[in-house]
Amino acid sequence: MADVQPLRGLRYAHDKVQDLSSVVTPPYDIINAEAQERYYQRDPYNIIRLELGQQTPHDDELNNVYTRAAALLSEWRTQGILHMEEQACYYLYQQVFSAGGQNYTRTSLLARVRLEPWSARVVLPHEHTLKKAREDRLNLYRACAANLSPIMSLFEDPQGRMRRLLASYAEQPEISFSDEDGVERRLQPVRNSEHIALIQDFFRERQLYIADGHHRYETALAYRAELEEQRKTLHPEDAANFTLMSLIDVDDPGMLVMPTHRLLFNLGPDALQKLKETELARFFDVEHLEALADEDILPHLEKAGRERTAFILKTAQDTLLLRLKAQGQTHMESSEHTDAWKRLDVAIAQRLILEETLGLRPEDMTAGTHVRYSHDAQHVFSALVNGEIQAALLLNSTPLRQVCEVAQADDRMPQKSTYIYPKLITGLVMNPLW
Repeated sequence: MADVQPLRGLRYAHDKVQDLSSVVTPPYDIINAEAQERYYQRDPYNIIRLELGQQTPHDDELNNVYTRAAALLSEWRTQGILHMEEQACYYLYQQVFSAGGQNYTRTSLLARVRLEPWSARVVLPHEHTLKKAREDRLNLYRACAANLSPIMSLFEDPQGRMRRLLASYAEQPEISFSDEDGVERRLQPVRNSEHIALIQDFFRERQLYIADGHHRYETALAYRAELEEQRKTLHPEDAANFTLMSLIDVDDPGMLVMPTHRLLFNLGPDALQKLKETELARFFDVEHLEALADEDILPHLEKAGRERTAFILKTAQDTLLLRLKAQGQTHMESSEHTDAWKRLDVAIAQRLILEETLGLRPEDMTAGTHVRYSHDAQHVFSALVNGEIQAALLLNSTPLRQVCEVAQADDRMPQKSTYIYPKLITGLVMNPLW
């Protein structure tokens, strides 16, 4: 099904840039203005200048973040700061990190993947995208004609064939460095022609599930469509028919999905009254946990979630464990969504608590007028103590298998359903579209 090909990656030249940690960044969509300025100051060749350039008051159609990115990309190639791989290859890409007292190694394969429309059911999405973000990425595509960062995608490999094939490449990586978050990044090209053929054959039998990067994928589709219209025809092997992906086994032991908690604010007195046991008991069994220390809340929630869907609703006055009961499950069944969607903790939280109990609309959650999101429970607890928020809805993480099930059902998950840690790095390998 999937056409997964090696690429002649565009990479920083070692003789010009010895410290890769100084030139790479996280993905553009999690970089705030402060971090953007920090990356600008870190190194004159930092990828931030291409991926998320700074705007100026004098920007116009001829001089803006996109035209400056294009000029810099050309300049860096001319100066030898960036060089293109001599032969097409795959790249073993590993991230080694610690979280919650555990050590993880996440393994992926960097490759270029043939673009397919969603209707082809080769690459499957699980979320909707926003028009503004798509327009920004398309402008950058037009200017640079390159994928500067990979899309994170999942594949199924129950026999572990790909894991065994890539194991030998993990022993002595060509590149190894730690980023500002202490995550070790390892890269090793896969140039063996026999292994390249085996990898291509393996993925011809696979569907791919986008885990992170829906905007970039839709941008790639839009860019290809533009070129097809301009040129009237596009050769099947034209580089614009492909996009850069980091392909990860859905069962990889290094996959860490963090929960995304809902922080509630700007609620009126009537809404706050609905966050009481009498109202919540309509859909949930409610248990008071006032004696539970903050550090024990998430372990308690995780344990409860193994038996049935559970949440913890915390306010300045109450800590409530909510466990889905039959009436709540029946109400979920009335949704027009698929069965895969109805089983999601985030869908149950949105439909039964945020929408049905509090009366919030989906646009309220998208606009950020009443709901914010955080992966850091300590930040949530501090926000409650400081009065920044009125209540917090704490969730367990979403299993990646459920992401695949929703995608297979051709449904879309609620906003902020998954947060895979750590994010892929930008600037390690780029995919030229020329």
